[in-house]
Amino acid sequence: MDISEELRIKRQRIAKLLDTLDLDGLYLKRQSNFSWATGGGINTVGITSELGNAGLLFTRNGDFAVCNNIEEPRMREEEQLEALGFEIKSYIWHENREQQIVQELADPKRLGADFAFPGAWELKSEIARLRYSLTESELERYKELCYLTNLALETTAAEIRPGDRECEILGRLAQRLWADRIDIVTTFCGADERIERYRHPVATQKRVEKRAMLGCNARRNGLIVCLTRFVQFGEVPEALRQQYRENVELDLILWSHTVAGKPVQEAFTAVEAAYRRQGRAEEFDLHHQGGSIGYEPRDYRVDYATDETVALNQPFCWNPSITGTKSEDTILATADVSLPMTRPILFPRLEMDVNGARFERADILVL
Repeated sequence: MDISEELRIKRQRIAKLLDTLDLDGLYLKRQSNFSWATGGGINTVGITSELGNAGLLFTRNGDFAVCNNIEEPRMREEEQLEALGFEIKSYIWHENREQQIVQELADPKRLGADFAFPGAWELKSEIARLRYSLTESELERYKELCYLTNLALETTAAEIRPGDRECEILGRLAQRLWADRIDIVTTFCGADERIERYRHPVATQKRVEKRAMLGCNARRNGLIVCLTRFVQFGEVPEALRQQYRENVELDLILWSHTVAGKPVQEAFTAVEAAYRRQGRAEEFDLHHQGGSIGYEPRDYRVDYATDETVALNQPFCWNPSITGTKSEDTILATADVSLPMTRPILFPRLEMDVNGARFERADILVL
């Protein structure tokens, strides 16, 4: 599938939303939605910004890009928005005419937006659902991103040595990812007792002694992948090895219930019951279990109130944890089974049978 076919499918989804909600236009400015709607474009200057510096307006009479004169040359030349079918409407930066231009092109009383735009219906959740099912060309980009991110993280993890600081480990990971133009969205690096003490061990200058946890959310062309790996210096204590296996089992229970067409509550309730069977009901309360991923680090985190159905070709990243361990990889939901998108490359493999299916996961790497 080429980019034109991908964009045709996405425009059909947008048109259906306009019809369903009786809207005259839909204005997208969040980085995630801009990347989705352009097949991987970038509208941000600061990589951590949720809102970009250019917006896309879809109407029944045509599609437009709205930006100031600072961004206009790059939107035209590098993002090639005109070639993608957008008419660029720009204004001098100090005129602040964005609202005026959008409301001239679409009825402001029948306008939807993915952020709090004056007068518009904020439709963040409705628009997010348009992104859930990846197209064939998106899947090709996603597979490459998953492989490159996985390789960078596992290579970095395999090079950790006692005495390394958490922050310099992440520096080495960042260098590898940026070499392939991959943004770091979120990173964790925990050493020794910090792994047990904090579910989110934001990197410090602490030095590694006996073990380390390394994880990240990484982004390229808008798509985001997530995974975590563990390394151990010397023999892994038997209690830790057994706990890690049981933690992976929790993750695989989530995987086995993440099937297109099924409610996400099925996976959520199944893993909650599994925590109880393991005698770890209290661990379930100590951290969220993850959820869907794609153009956001998590499009939604599943809890008791989540009313979503798994979409075909929708990525998920579950992250069940037991104090001191976590299991986290990116998968893709299909009609029959969840397919692993990140899998061990340099790390030892751990094979497990769960709910009648065999899965291969990364084991703890002993250095």
